[in-house]
Amino acid sequence: MINARRLRHATLATNDVDRLVDYYESIIGLVQVGRAAGRVFLATESGQLAIVVESGEPRCRALALDISPNVSLEDARRALSDNGISTTLLSDSAPGVANTLRFTDMEGREVELISGSHSFDNRGAVSGIGPTKLGHVALYTRDPQSISKYYGDLLGFRVSDWIEDRFVFMRCGFEHHTMNFTTGPEVRVHHIAFELRDSAHMQRACDWLGRNRIQILWGPVRHGPGHNIATYHRDPDGRVVELFYDLDRIIDEELGYFDPRPWHRDRPQRPKVWIGMP
Repeated sequence: MINARRLRHATLATNDVDRLVDYYESIIGLVQVGRAAGRVFLATESGQLAIVVESGEPRCRALALDISPNVSLEDARRALSDNGISTTLLSDSAPGVANTLRFTDMEGREVELISGSHSFDNRGAVSGIGPTKLGHVALYTRDPQSISKYYGDLLGFRVSDWIEDRFVFMRCGFEHHTMNFTTGPEVRVHHIAFELRDSAHMQRACDWLGRNRIQILWGPVRHGPGHNIATYHRDPDGRVVELFYDLDRIIDEELGYFDPRPWHRDRPQRPKVWIGMP
C-alpha cells in the first residue's frame, strides 16, 4: 500500500484559460508561479502549489497527492504494478517538481503521485482572498463503497464519516477529509475547497465575493461531518468552490476520535454515519 500524505494540487481544464486564471488570482488570491506549454501554475501565499489551469473541455483533469519523501516513486510504481495498475513517469510536470508518477483510478480519474516538497516565496504577493491551501476535493462516483475501498486499500485513505450510504469523507492526514465521494450519475468533480484561517478571514472573503458580484450559493454554515464553517460559490466555469475553516482534526489515529471542540454534541466525537444531513 502507498500512503498518501497530503492533497497537493488539482489540474483544471477550461475553455478560457485567461478567464479562469484571472479568477484564481484576483478572487481566490493565488499567485502565478509558472506558465509552460499552455499550462498555468498557481500557488498560495504560503508557497504551496494549489491549482494548475490548462486548455480543454472544462473538468477536473487530475489530482496530485504527496506521498512520504521516504518512499521513492519507483517503490510506488512497483506497488501499483503489483495491483495491476499501469503508470507513467513524468519529468518536470510542474515548477519545482522533478518527477511525477501518474496513473488512472478505477473510475478513470487521473491521479499524480509526488515525493518530495517544494515551495515558492509568495509573501506579500496576494491580492484576493488568500487561502492557506487547497484543503479537499469532493467527487461524484457511481459506487461510494467500491471507490472508498479502492482509495483505502491502494493509497491508505481512512474513512472519517458517512452520510447515509451515499457520501463518504476520507482523510490521508490528520484533517477530517481530504477527498469526498458522493453518489452521482457521472464521474466528475462535486466541489473543490480552500482553507481559510479563521472567522475574520471568512468575513473578509464574503465581503470580497460581494464586492466582485459573485453570488454565495450557501453559507456561512456549520456542517455536521467535519464541523467546518463553509460557504459555496461558483467559479467562471460553473464549478462549485468551497471556502472553509475549523475542520475537525484527528490528532491521534490510534485513539480514533476527533479533536474535541465546543460545538460537538458527542464527546469524544468519533467517526459515524450521519442521517439526513445535507
